[in-house]
Amino acid sequence: MQAKFGIFIIALLLTGCNSVYLKPDSIDATQTFYADRGGYSMRKSIKQKMEDRGYNVIVGKARETKEWSDADGNSEIDTYFIPNSARYIVKVKERTEIFNPLWCPLNGFWWWRFNVSIADQLTGEELMTWRGRACQNTALRMIDDILDKMEIKNDERND
Repeated sequence: MQAKFGIFIIALLLTGCNSVYLKPDSIDATQTFYADRGGYSMRKSIKQKMEDRGYNVIVGKARETKEWSDADGNSEIDTYFIPNSARYIVKVKERTEIFNPLWCPLNGFWWWRFNVSIADQLTGEELMTWRGRACQNTALRMIDDILDKMEIKNDERND
């Protein structure tokens, strides 16, 4: 009885790891995507995954950098121009990845914690939000599945 209860609790905890809202058939893969620069592994991996799928992903041009020092050390904020050609904005907020050889063996070894949003600049509509916690390779498979659902199919684009 205790073993079944333990399995139920573990399954319940795992279901709380990811929350995804997406609008199916809402992204035209031929358009330009703007994504933030830098970041930890998740931010870079999403840009790379989108480029591998054939998307045109840009990071914009630097506008200015503000630097200051305080008791906590040096800080800087960079601002960028978002080009007019960018139809979609991809935002990734992430926390430091955790090396997790026990939870994620053979699945990337890194535990990622992140929030991802894709918005349409033309309509102002948010097309996807994803609060995720996952092993590295699982997260990349999930973004592939999400983008598959969101892409407008060729026959729909030509109508």
